[in-house]
Amino acid sequence: MSPKNNIKKLIDKHQDLVHSEHIKVKSHVQREEDDWVLNTIMIENIDVPFKYKRKKLYRSLKGQRVNMTYYPSSETIAGFNIEVMNVVRIKLS
Repeated sequence: MSPKNNIKKLIDKHQDLVHSEHIKVKSHVQREEDDWVLNTIMIENIDVPFKYKRKKLYRSLKGQRVNMTYYPSSETIAGFNIEVMNVVRIKLS
């Protein structure tokens, strides 16, 4: 089955998911959190952070073009509600 069919099935099954292709990463920060590495990326022309976890450090995605599947969420930091995007799937385009 092709990757496009997999993404379509995933989005059909979970209505909140959004898929974007060939978007440019403006910044990529990785930091350790317990046994995980928390990755935060910022996308060109979007002011909301995209977050995901991995078990190991990954090469920097800064300046790369990626395809991502994500869903909107929010976090409370210092009493403020902040919109974030939780990444379900990310690949270089």
